[in-house]
Amino acid sequence: MPKESLETLISELVHEEDWRRMRATAACLSGGPKAVEGLIKALDTGSAALKIEAAGMLARIKDPQCGVPLVRLLKDGDATVRKAGAVALEQMAGVLDTAAAAALVQELHQQTDEEHRDLVIRLLGVVPNAIEPLGAMLRHRDETARVTAGTILEHLLDPRSADALVDAMTDPALGDIAVRTLRKLSAIRTRIDGAFDKLRGIEEPGEREQVRMEVVQELLAIGRPSVEILIEYLEDDDWIVREAAADLLGKIGDVRAVEGLMERLRADKDSGVKELAIKALGLIGDARPVELLIEAIPIRPLRIFAVEALAKVRDIEVLRPHEELFQRLKTDRDGLVSYNSGVIVDKLAAAAAQAVPGGEPAEDGADE
Repeated sequence: MPKESLETLISELVHEEDWRRMRATAACLSGGPKAVEGLIKALDTGSAALKIEAAGMLARIKDPQCGVPLVRLLKDGDATVRKAGAVALEQMAGVLDTAAAAALVQELHQQTDEEHRDLVIRLLGVVPNAIEPLGAMLRHRDETARVTAGTILEHLLDPRSADALVDAMTDPALGDIAVRTLRKLSAIRTRIDGAFDKLRGIEEPGEREQVRMEVVQELLAIGRPSVEILIEYLEDDDWIVREAAADLLGKIGDVRAVEGLMERLRADKDSGVKELAIKALGLIGDARPVELLIEAIPIRPLRIFAVEALAKVRDIEVLRPHEELFQRLKTDRDGLVSYNSGVIVDKLAAAAAQAVPGGEPAEDGADE
Protein backbone atom coordinates (compact mmCIF):
# COMPACT_ATOMS: atom_id res chain seq x y z
CA MET A 1 0.00 0.00 0.00
CA PRO A 2 1.46 3.41 -0.95
CA LYS A 3 2.30 5.68 1.95
CA GLU A 4 -0.27 8.45 2.43
CA SER A 5 0.81 12.04 1.98
CA LEU A 6 0.91 14.35 4.97
CA GLU A 7 -1.98 16.30 3.47
CA THR A 8 -4.07 13.13 3.38
CA LEU A 9 -3.13 12.27 6.95
CA ILE A 10 -4.10 15.76 8.12
CA SER A 11 -7.50 15.36 6.47
CA GLU A 12 -7.95 12.18 8.53
CA LEU A 13 -7.89 14.15 11.80
CA VAL A 14 -11.69 14.08 11.42
CA HIS A 15 -11.98 10.52 10.07
CA GLU A 16 -14.77 8.39 11.51
CA GLU A 17 -12.35 5.59 12.43
CA ASP A 18 -10.47 6.10 15.68
CA TRP A 19 -7.23 4.51 14.53
CA ARG A 20 -7.03 6.75 11.49
CA ARG A 21 -7.51 9.83 13.64
CA MET A 22 -4.80 8.68 16.02
CA ARG A 23 -2.45 7.90 13.14
CA ALA A 24 -3.07 11.39 11.78
CA THR A 25 -2.37 12.87 15.20
CA ALA A 26 0.95 11.02 15.48
CA ALA A 27 1.92 12.15 11.97
CA CYS A 28 1.18 15.79 12.79
CA LEU A 29 3.13 15.71 16.05
CA SER A 30 6.18 14.18 14.38
CA GLY A 31 5.88 15.94 11.03
CA GLY A 32 7.86 19.07 11.87
CA PRO A 33 7.54 22.26 9.76
CA LYS A 34 5.75 20.43 6.93
CA ALA A 35 3.00 19.36 9.33
CA VAL A 36 2.64 22.91 10.64
CA GLU A 37 2.40 24.19 7.07
CA GLY A 38 -0.27 21.61 6.23
CA LEU A 39 -2.28 22.35 9.38
CA ILE A 40 -2.19 26.08 8.63
CA LYS A 41 -3.51 25.32 5.13
CA ALA A 42 -6.31 23.30 6.74
CA LEU A 43 -7.26 26.36 8.80
CA ASP A 44 -7.86 28.25 5.58
CA THR A 45 -9.39 25.59 3.32
CA GLY A 46 -10.73 22.76 5.50
CA SER A 47 -14.23 22.00 6.68
CA ALA A 48 -15.38 23.46 9.99
CA ALA A 49 -14.62 20.16 11.74
CA LEU A 50 -11.12 20.00 10.25
CA LYS A 51 -10.41 23.63 11.16
CA ILE A 52 -11.32 22.84 14.77
CA GLU A 53 -9.05 19.77 14.86
CA ALA A 54 -6.21 21.61 13.10
CA ALA A 55 -6.42 24.47 15.60
CA GLY A 56 -6.20 22.04 18.50
CA MET A 57 -3.25 20.26 16.91
CA LEU A 58 -1.38 23.53 16.34
CA ALA A 59 -1.98 24.43 19.99
CA ARG A 60 -0.25 21.16 20.94
CA ILE A 61 2.68 21.73 18.57
CA LYS A 62 3.06 25.36 19.71
CA ASP A 63 4.88 26.69 16.65
CA PRO A 64 4.79 30.52 16.80
CA GLN A 65 4.27 30.88 13.05
CA CYS A 66 0.71 29.58 13.36
CA GLY A 67 -0.36 32.50 15.57
CA VAL A 68 -1.53 34.84 12.78
CA PRO A 69 -3.52 32.09 10.97
CA LEU A 70 -5.21 31.24 14.27
CA VAL A 71 -6.14 34.90 14.77
CA ARG A 72 -7.84 34.75 11.35
CA LEU A 73 -10.09 31.99 12.72
CA LEU A 74 -11.63 34.54 15.07
CA LYS A 75 -13.48 35.96 12.04
CA ASP A 76 -14.73 32.59 10.76
CA GLY A 77 -18.42 32.34 9.96
CA ASP A 78 -18.82 29.28 12.21
CA ALA A 79 -19.08 30.04 15.92
CA THR A 80 -17.51 26.70 16.92
CA VAL A 81 -14.52 27.43 14.70
CA ARG A 82 -14.12 30.87 16.26
CA LYS A 83 -14.21 29.31 19.71
CA ALA A 84 -11.58 26.71 18.70
CA GLY A 85 -9.33 29.49 17.43
CA ALA A 86 -9.68 31.42 20.68
CA VAL A 87 -8.95 28.32 22.80
CA ALA A 88 -5.86 27.51 20.71
CA LEU A 89 -4.57 31.08 21.01
CA GLU A 90 -5.05 31.03 24.78
CA GLN A 91 -3.21 27.70 25.08
CA MET A 92 -0.35 29.09 22.99
CA ALA A 93 -0.25 32.49 24.71
CA GLY A 94 3.28 32.10 26.04
CA VAL A 95 4.80 31.32 22.63
CA LEU A 96 2.77 33.64 20.38
CA ASP A 97 5.10 36.08 18.63
CA THR A 98 4.79 39.82 18.12
CA ALA A 99 3.19 39.31 14.71
CA ALA A 100 0.33 37.34 16.27
CA ALA A 101 -0.07 39.95 19.00
CA ALA A 102 -0.15 42.71 16.38
CA ALA A 103 -2.83 40.76 14.49
CA LEU A 104 -4.89 40.62 17.68
CA VAL A 105 -4.48 44.37 18.16
CA GLN A 106 -5.61 44.92 14.57
CA GLU A 107 -8.60 42.66 15.21
CA LEU A 108 -9.44 44.78 18.23
CA HIS A 109 -9.42 47.95 16.12
CA GLN A 110 -11.69 46.41 13.49
CA GLN A 111 -14.33 44.94 15.78
CA THR A 112 -17.45 46.72 17.03
CA ASP A 113 -19.11 43.66 18.56
CA GLU A 114 -18.67 44.05 22.31
CA GLU A 115 -18.46 40.34 23.08
CA HIS A 116 -15.81 39.81 20.40
CA ARG A 117 -13.82 42.81 21.64
CA ASP A 118 -13.90 41.41 25.17
CA LEU A 119 -12.56 38.09 23.86
CA VAL A 120 -9.66 39.77 22.02
CA ILE A 121 -8.85 41.91 25.06
CA ARG A 122 -8.78 38.79 27.23
CA LEU A 123 -6.41 37.09 24.78
CA LEU A 124 -4.08 40.10 24.64
CA GLY A 125 -4.00 40.07 28.43
CA VAL A 126 -2.28 36.67 28.47
CA VAL A 127 0.17 37.16 25.56
CA PRO A 128 3.57 38.35 26.87
CA ASN A 129 4.72 39.37 23.38
CA ALA A 130 1.82 41.80 23.09
CA ILE A 131 3.93 44.47 24.82
CA GLU A 132 5.25 46.12 21.64
CA PRO A 133 1.94 46.38 19.72
CA LEU A 134 0.13 47.49 22.87
CA GLY A 135 2.81 50.15 23.43
CA ALA A 136 2.15 51.43 19.92
CA MET A 137 -1.57 51.36 20.67
CA LEU A 138 -0.97 53.83 23.51
CA ARG A 139 -0.41 56.43 20.77
CA HIS A 140 -3.62 55.63 18.87
CA ARG A 141 -5.74 58.62 17.88
CA ASP A 142 -8.81 57.05 19.54
CA GLU A 143 -8.93 57.61 23.29
CA THR A 144 -10.84 54.38 23.95
CA ALA A 145 -8.14 52.39 22.16
CA ARG A 146 -5.41 54.08 24.19
CA VAL A 147 -7.17 53.40 27.47
CA THR A 148 -7.79 49.78 26.48
CA ALA A 149 -4.07 49.33 25.73
CA GLY A 150 -3.10 50.95 29.03
CA THR A 151 -5.49 48.72 30.96
CA ILE A 152 -4.10 45.56 29.35
CA LEU A 153 -0.52 46.66 30.02
CA GLU A 154 -1.42 47.27 33.66
CA HIS A 155 -2.71 43.72 33.80
CA LEU A 156 0.40 42.25 32.12
CA LEU A 157 2.81 44.18 34.36
CA ASP A 158 5.78 43.57 32.10
CA PRO A 159 8.94 45.72 32.58
CA ARG A 160 9.31 45.94 28.80
CA SER A 161 6.32 48.31 28.75
CA ALA A 162 8.00 50.91 31.00
CA ASP A 163 9.30 53.24 28.26
CA ALA A 164 5.94 53.39 26.48
CA LEU A 165 4.17 54.05 29.78
CA VAL A 166 6.57 56.87 30.65
CA ASP A 167 5.73 58.49 27.29
CA ALA A 168 2.02 58.02 28.03
CA MET A 169 2.16 59.86 31.36
CA THR A 170 1.48 63.20 29.63
CA ASP A 171 -1.75 61.88 28.06
CA PRO A 172 -4.71 63.04 30.25
CA ALA A 173 -6.60 59.83 29.44
CA LEU A 174 -3.64 57.61 30.38
CA GLY A 175 -1.81 59.53 33.09
CA ASP A 176 -3.31 57.70 36.07
CA ILE A 177 -3.01 54.24 34.49
CA ALA A 178 0.60 54.89 33.41
CA VAL A 179 1.70 56.20 36.81
CA ARG A 180 -0.05 53.39 38.66
CA THR A 181 1.47 50.70 36.42
CA LEU A 182 4.96 52.20 36.60
CA ARG A 183 4.73 52.25 40.39
CA LYS A 184 3.78 48.58 40.43
CA LEU A 185 6.62 47.71 38.04
CA SER A 186 9.08 49.67 40.14
CA ALA A 187 7.89 47.91 43.30
CA ILE A 188 8.34 44.50 41.66
CA ARG A 189 11.84 45.34 40.46
CA THR A 190 12.78 46.76 43.88
CA ARG A 191 11.48 43.72 45.70
CA ILE A 192 13.32 41.26 43.44
CA ASP A 193 16.56 43.25 43.43
CA GLY A 194 16.45 43.59 47.21
CA ALA A 195 15.86 39.88 47.76
CA PHE A 196 18.75 38.89 45.50
CA ASP A 197 21.05 41.52 47.02
CA LYS A 198 20.31 39.98 50.40
CA LEU A 199 21.11 36.53 49.02
CA ARG A 200 24.44 37.71 47.59
CA GLY A 201 25.38 39.13 50.97
CA ILE A 202 25.29 35.72 52.68
CA GLU A 203 28.73 34.10 52.76
CA GLU A 204 28.23 30.97 54.87
CA PRO A 205 27.48 28.08 52.43
CA GLY A 206 24.92 26.36 54.65
CA GLU A 207 23.14 29.62 55.39
CA ARG A 208 23.14 30.58 51.69
CA GLU A 209 21.01 27.57 50.78
CA GLN A 210 18.53 28.36 53.55
CA VAL A 211 18.25 31.98 52.42
CA ARG A 212 17.91 30.87 48.81
CA MET A 213 14.84 28.81 49.70
CA GLU A 214 13.42 31.74 51.68
CA VAL A 215 13.95 34.10 48.71
CA VAL A 216 12.20 31.66 46.37
CA GLN A 217 9.26 31.41 48.76
CA GLU A 218 9.09 35.20 49.13
CA LEU A 219 9.22 36.02 45.41
CA LEU A 220 7.02 33.19 44.16
CA ALA A 221 3.89 35.15 45.05
CA ILE A 222 4.72 37.79 42.41
CA GLY A 223 4.18 35.22 39.68
CA ARG A 224 4.25 36.03 35.96
CA PRO A 225 5.08 39.75 36.29
CA SER A 226 8.49 38.69 37.62
CA VAL A 227 9.39 36.42 34.68
CA GLU A 228 11.29 38.89 32.48
CA ILE A 229 13.33 40.12 35.46
CA LEU A 230 14.09 36.57 36.58
CA ILE A 231 15.27 35.69 33.07
CA GLU A 232 17.78 38.54 33.39
CA TYR A 233 18.98 37.10 36.69
CA LEU A 234 19.75 33.76 35.01
CA GLU A 235 22.88 35.58 33.78
CA ASP A 236 23.93 36.84 37.24
CA ASP A 237 27.59 36.46 38.27
CA ASP A 238 26.64 34.67 41.50
CA TRP A 239 25.70 31.02 41.13
CA ILE A 240 23.31 31.10 44.10
CA VAL A 241 21.30 33.88 42.44
CA ARG A 242 21.18 31.92 39.16
CA GLU A 243 19.95 28.91 41.12
CA ALA A 244 17.20 30.95 42.77
CA ALA A 245 16.12 32.47 39.44
CA ALA A 246 15.96 29.04 37.77
CA ASP A 247 14.05 27.58 40.70
CA LEU A 248 11.49 30.41 40.60
CA LEU A 249 11.03 30.24 36.83
CA GLY A 250 10.27 26.53 37.04
CA LYS A 251 7.72 26.99 39.80
CA ILE A 252 6.03 29.86 37.91
CA GLY A 253 5.94 27.64 34.82
CA ASP A 254 5.95 30.34 32.12
CA VAL A 255 7.23 29.13 28.72
CA ARG A 256 9.08 32.43 28.19
CA ALA A 257 11.74 31.01 30.49
CA VAL A 258 12.50 27.93 28.37
CA GLU A 259 15.24 29.42 26.18
CA GLY A 260 17.05 31.02 29.13
CA LEU A 261 16.89 27.81 31.14
CA MET A 262 18.16 25.83 28.18
CA GLU A 263 21.14 28.16 27.96
CA ARG A 264 21.92 27.58 31.65
CA LEU A 265 21.80 23.83 31.08
CA ARG A 266 23.96 24.16 27.99
CA ALA A 267 26.62 26.58 29.25
CA ASP A 268 26.56 27.12 33.01
CA LYS A 269 29.69 25.98 34.84
CA ASP A 270 27.86 25.31 38.12
CA SER A 271 26.27 21.86 38.44
CA GLY A 272 23.70 23.16 40.93
CA VAL A 273 22.46 25.72 38.40
CA LYS A 274 22.26 23.01 35.74
CA GLU A 275 20.30 20.78 38.11
CA LEU A 276 17.75 23.47 38.91
CA ALA A 277 17.49 24.45 35.24
CA ILE A 278 16.61 20.82 34.42
CA LYS A 279 14.05 20.66 37.22
CA ALA A 280 12.52 23.93 36.00
CA LEU A 281 12.33 22.69 32.42
CA GLY A 282 10.59 19.57 33.69
CA LEU A 283 7.99 21.62 35.53
CA ILE A 284 7.30 23.66 32.38
CA GLY A 285 7.02 20.51 30.24
CA ASP A 286 7.95 22.14 26.93
CA ALA A 287 9.29 19.93 24.11
CA ARG A 288 12.13 22.22 23.01
CA PRO A 289 14.74 21.03 25.58
CA VAL A 290 14.30 17.32 24.79
CA GLU A 291 17.61 16.86 22.95
CA LEU A 292 19.52 18.78 25.64
CA LEU A 293 17.93 16.63 28.33
CA ILE A 294 18.85 13.46 26.43
CA GLU A 295 22.45 14.70 26.26
CA ALA A 296 22.42 15.23 30.05
CA ILE A 297 21.49 11.62 30.88
CA PRO A 298 25.09 10.28 30.78
CA ILE A 299 26.23 13.03 33.18
CA ARG A 300 26.07 11.30 36.54
CA PRO A 301 24.94 14.24 38.76
CA LEU A 302 22.21 15.20 36.25
CA ARG A 303 20.87 11.90 34.91
CA ILE A 304 18.06 11.43 37.46
CA PHE A 305 16.78 14.98 36.98
CA ALA A 306 17.05 14.72 33.18
CA VAL A 307 14.97 11.53 33.00
CA GLU A 308 12.42 12.97 35.45
CA ALA A 309 12.12 16.10 33.29
CA LEU A 310 11.70 14.01 30.13
CA ALA A 311 8.89 12.07 31.79
CA LYS A 312 7.02 15.38 32.25
CA VAL A 313 7.20 16.51 28.60
CA ARG A 314 3.60 17.06 27.59
CA ASP A 315 3.78 15.89 23.97
CA ILE A 316 4.96 12.33 24.35
CA GLU A 317 5.52 11.77 20.61
CA VAL A 318 8.66 13.94 20.64
CA LEU A 319 10.28 11.21 22.76
CA ARG A 320 9.51 8.36 20.36
CA PRO A 321 12.86 8.62 18.49
CA HIS A 322 14.52 7.80 21.83
CA GLU A 323 12.23 4.90 22.79
CA GLU A 324 15.05 2.33 22.60
CA LEU A 325 17.09 4.37 25.10
CA PHE A 326 14.22 4.45 27.59
CA GLN A 327 13.67 0.71 27.14
CA ARG A 328 17.28 0.18 28.23
CA LEU A 329 16.97 2.63 31.12
CA LYS A 330 13.97 0.72 32.48
CA THR A 331 16.50 -1.75 33.93
CA ASP A 332 18.85 0.94 35.30
CA ARG A 333 20.21 0.36 38.80
CA ASP A 334 18.93 3.72 39.94
CA GLY A 335 15.30 3.34 40.95
CA LEU A 336 14.23 6.83 39.89
CA VAL A 337 15.86 6.52 36.47
CA SER A 338 14.23 3.11 36.00
CA TYR A 339 10.82 4.29 37.20
CA ASN A 340 10.64 7.43 35.06
CA SER A 341 11.95 5.60 32.00
CA GLY A 342 9.18 3.07 32.53
CA VAL A 343 6.64 5.90 32.71
CA ILE A 344 7.88 7.20 29.33
CA VAL A 345 7.82 3.74 27.72
CA ASP A 346 4.28 3.13 29.00
CA LYS A 347 3.08 6.47 27.63
CA LEU A 348 4.63 5.74 24.25
CA ALA A 349 3.07 2.28 24.19
CA ALA A 350 -0.36 3.70 25.06
CA ALA A 351 -0.08 6.31 22.30
CA ALA A 352 1.02 3.67 19.77
CA ALA A 353 -1.85 1.36 20.78
CA GLN A 354 -4.38 4.08 20.05
CA ALA A 355 -2.92 4.62 16.58
CA VAL A 356 -3.49 1.07 15.28
CA PRO A 357 -6.64 -1.03 14.71
CA GLY A 358 -7.75 -2.88 17.83
CA GLY A 359 -5.92 -0.57 20.19
CA GLU A 360 -4.03 -3.33 22.01
CA PRO A 361 -0.58 -2.25 23.29
CA ALA A 362 2.37 -4.17 21.90
CA GLU A 363 4.43 -6.22 24.32
CA ASP A 364 7.45 -4.54 25.82
CA GLY A 365 10.19 -4.17 23.21
CA ALA A 366 8.02 -5.51 20.36
CA ASP A 367 8.49 -4.10 16.90
CA GLU A 368 5.97 -1.51 15.80
